[in-house]
Amino acid sequence: MNNDILKGKWKELSGSVKAKWGDLTDDEITQAEGDREKLEGLIQQKYGKSKEEAKKEVDSFLDSQ
Repeated sequence: MNNDILKGKWKELSGSVKAKWGDLTDDEITQAEGDREKLEGLIQQKYGKSKEEAKKEVDSFLDSQ
């Protein structure tokens, strides 16, 4: 899923994002605004993941949607 599609579907996906990464606050999810890099950065910060681990998690999540 490319960034344009992600931004277009962000409102639909934000609930699933919250379910998957429950430590992210609603404000953080809103601030990500469907920007994949912002989401990956938030996952890195909250969960102590490497950049590559966060990217793989987001890839897997988006592939399942």
